[in-house]
Amino acid sequence: MAVIAHNNAEIKLLARLMRAEAESDGDKGMLCVGNVVVNRAIANCLDFKDINTIEKAVMQRPGGFEATMKGYFYQAARQSDIKLAKRVLKGERFHPATKALWFYNPFGEPCRSKWWGQWNSGKYKSHCFYAPLDSEKCY
Repeated sequence: MAVIAHNNAEIKLLARLMRAEAESDGDKGMLCVGNVVVNRAIANCLDFKDINTIEKAVMQRPGGFEATMKGYFYQAARQSDIKLAKRVLKGERFHPATKALWFYNPFGEPCRSKWWGQWNSGKYKSHCFYAPLDSEKCY
């Protein structure tokens, strides 16, 4: 069962974003990015109160994903990426993105302990992930 309603176009949209943001980090890196997108769509807090679909989470402006402004994002979704997107839409979660709403690439620098007011939940390969505090009541 899906954790959020979605259609085939949104599966492909999510798959494209996961690849564009984290292909160099392998399958788990892409799955972590997928977790962040799904988390934003189901969260009801902070900058994500009106973000309640996969499409809105992927295309959010301002504060959305940088990859959506690059040409690589607009290439067709590959079957392997679609399979990964379906996994996160079914509810699979991957540390350190289990509850993360943000991530960024520090380009070789250490992860900041806090980013946009949220605490670091961990790093996977090239990305630092940040989850909301429990007091934010996002989920």
